[in-house]
Amino acid sequence: MLGLGSVAKKVFGTPNDRKVKATRPIVDAINALEPEYEALSDDALKEKTQSLKARAEGGESLDDLLVEAFANCREAAKRALGLRAFDVQLMGGIFLHQGNISEMKTGEGKTLVATFPAYLNALTGRGVHIVTVNDYLAKRDSEWMSKVYDALGITCGVVYPQQPDAEKRDAYACDVTYATNNELGFDYLRDNMKSELKDMYQRDHYFAIVDEVDSILIDEARTPLIISGPAQDRSELYKTIDTVIPHLQDEHFSLDEKTRNVTYTDEGNEFLEGHLHAAGILPEEQTLYDPESTTIVHHVNQGLRAHKLFTKDKDYIVRDGEVVLIDEFTGRMMAGRRLSDGLHQAIEAKEGVNIQPENVTLAQVTFQNYFRLYDKLAGMTGTALTEAEEFQEIYGLGVVEVPTNKPIAREDEHDAVYRTAGEKYQAIVEAIRKAHEKGQPVLVGTTSIEKSEQLSDLLKKADLPHNVLNARQHEQEAQIVADAGKTGAITIATNMAGRGTDIQLGGNVDMKVMQALAENPEADPEEVRARIAAETADEKEKVKEAGGLFVLATERHESRRIDNQLRGRSGRQGDPGRSSFFLSLEDDLMRIFGSERLENVLQKLGMKEGEAIVHPWVNKSLEKAQAKVEGRNFDIRKQLLKFDDVMNDQRKVIFAQRREIMEAEDLGEIAQDMRHQVIDDLVDQYIPPKTYADQWDGEGLYVAVLEKVGIDMPVIAWTEEDGVDDEVIRERLYTASDEFMAEKASKFGPENMRMIEKQILLQTIDAKWREHLLTLEHLRSVVGFRGYAQRDPLNEYKNEAFQLFESMLDSLREDVTQKLAQIRPLTEEEQQAMLAQMQQQRKQVEAEAQATPPQGEAQAEAAAPGFVEADPSTWGNPGRNDACPCGSGKKFKHCHGQLV
Repeated sequence: MLGLGSVAKKVFGTPNDRKVKATRPIVDAINALEPEYEALSDDALKEKTQSLKARAEGGESLDDLLVEAFANCREAAKRALGLRAFDVQLMGGIFLHQGNISEMKTGEGKTLVATFPAYLNALTGRGVHIVTVNDYLAKRDSEWMSKVYDALGITCGVVYPQQPDAEKRDAYACDVTYATNNELGFDYLRDNMKSELKDMYQRDHYFAIVDEVDSILIDEARTPLIISGPAQDRSELYKTIDTVIPHLQDEHFSLDEKTRNVTYTDEGNEFLEGHLHAAGILPEEQTLYDPESTTIVHHVNQGLRAHKLFTKDKDYIVRDGEVVLIDEFTGRMMAGRRLSDGLHQAIEAKEGVNIQPENVTLAQVTFQNYFRLYDKLAGMTGTALTEAEEFQEIYGLGVVEVPTNKPIAREDEHDAVYRTAGEKYQAIVEAIRKAHEKGQPVLVGTTSIEKSEQLSDLLKKADLPHNVLNARQHEQEAQIVADAGKTGAITIATNMAGRGTDIQLGGNVDMKVMQALAENPEADPEEVRARIAAETADEKEKVKEAGGLFVLATERHESRRIDNQLRGRSGRQGDPGRSSFFLSLEDDLMRIFGSERLENVLQKLGMKEGEAIVHPWVNKSLEKAQAKVEGRNFDIRKQLLKFDDVMNDQRKVIFAQRREIMEAEDLGEIAQDMRHQVIDDLVDQYIPPKTYADQWDGEGLYVAVLEKVGIDMPVIAWTEEDGVDDEVIRERLYTASDEFMAEKASKFGPENMRMIEKQILLQTIDAKWREHLLTLEHLRSVVGFRGYAQRDPLNEYKNEAFQLFESMLDSLREDVTQKLAQIRPLTEEEQQAMLAQMQQQRKQVEAEAQATPPQGEAQAEAAAPGFVEADPSTWGNPGRNDACPCGSGKKFKHCHGQLV
């Protein structure tokens, strides 16, 4: 019997159906214009762009221009790329323009879809950002789609790490800019560390289209982007503590895998104290509970986490003597990304590699708060519906499922559950063998590098040829994915999210053509393409007969979305295919989150050795477990965001203040307001309101005014005059300080004074903001304990953060006033030297920002003495990870080390 909801859906259609239906008249109108636009010349398409721009400037809304803009863009794409957008692609573009997430299955052409709303919104002249998950895709998509934009007469650029300044500024000035989420976020932070408006990269945050939106706005949103500078070196402490951790027994700590949390027990604390006393880290008379032990407790906690929560080849790999983190969702290496709070150093100590110094935060932002800066946001992905609530609540984004161009012909089989991992892997190898023998390509999904290599060993023993795609084979990624659809191909992949390259049945024609031309550059490209296209078409038919791509997953992920992404690799554009999940009761998800109910179900159904249970009940139970985990992860992210929102409000105030200072021609008024406020605070402190004259501290006020404002006034005598109150003293101090600074400005000259005021203001704001960030980090780490006193940690954090911000602003005013009071007119030479030094300091801070991960290269230096580029014998003997002796600032392996 159908429920009420099902009946209503049958009668009225789902909300998604109604949204899709509403776009049909718009798509019909675009199609009706096709003959008219086909008749236009190439120049006429560009002229059309200019007339649409003029109409947008004249006040016409983009919605009014949509039909003509999409028709123009479709025609340009048809001519430039030979691709005519399907109706469903136009629909996807309409939803993006409306500020939604378009959920489109793998292989439906999302890259082309983005050009439609990007072109329409670029008509405003404000710039559109198209965001991708990695630099390879940003460059590939911008090169590929720039042909369409060129045909329309609009500019297109790409932003990538370590890009020359002028080139990056030009890219941001384009109508459409492709970039990764990391680079956009870092450039935003770097911009807000600049001292001149002309040096800033980003001009506006108008409209962003985020590709693989679930990966960027949800999976990566847990880690903030941080620009940092080096702090003191504590590597010896990490090494010493690391020698203690391996001696811990199970009773010394408690591990909670559900929350990924590990803590010491009372026995563990006693054991640690004994070892730390013996190692000389903890003084004999001191315990771990003493306030002086805070730093050591922090380090031993991080050491425990490094050993018990982080696993090599799953959470990170060791490459060229460095610990490189692995993204658990995409399986990619996150080069240059480091864990904070000394955790990365603890892992480096565990692995015995060189320990890099900890960093001090100079600026930070979360992806949630960065992307909420945009006036309009949209996204594309193959899997977003399971997180629709989070997208709506945090970003105000609706999710619309766009129909596929051709019906999906893939068969999704029920999960097969085995008792043990050993039985599961035997069944997996057997299933792969059967598919391989009939020529069916197989894509095997694993959840970690360790498991992919374990399965690879089993396939080698079974004499089954295969490719392995994980963080270690990052460079060959596109090639391995392009070959994954060939007859009988077996590909083991660690997480397939956002790979950006389609698995085409029979193989990828473009890749094969590029390979053939690389081997024989003399060949005629057209002939090569025609031959390979014919060969691939034959192979595609064979693969279709064999059943299309078989996606075999070896485990369920915590998130249903990641499972759906893997499944979606098969059955693109109406191709046949099948997907199957092989599980065991020993899998992490089943072990940690599988409910008792699931075990009861399996017992009732009966399990024998080597046999699998395949039943819809099992699927339902697993999906419920996954939904629980997703809900918990959402709550964690929501809580993180609430805390970050407090800092975000303060960050906006500081960044807006910096921009105001950079834009101002004359900062005299801002400096005067600050000075007067400092005088007000000093008068209130030493001559409290509503007090008698004999309670005033005239001497204290005199000393404070001399120190903070730099003026030597007879304040003590004033406080003893008859008829003088605090207001009179205030006014006298205002006047005296204004005259003092005016005289100073006349000696410096107005131009120099303006420059000095600007530099002092910006430097002081930056220094204070850095200190404030550190204080907030410390507050954040301890505020959770307030919950034990029945106080809400978030409210406590909000109140204290606000008080800290106010006191930071007070000390900022004092510092700026004091510094301006202390500067004195210098000789011409001294003035130039001082200004040069100030600018050098600013450049140094900006250089630190530029050297921030994801690259983390050192800044350029002078070449080593005697270095001759043409003579390797003069290069010395640098290590692979040492700075190159040429002085480029790059590592040797990335510079002249490549030539050796």
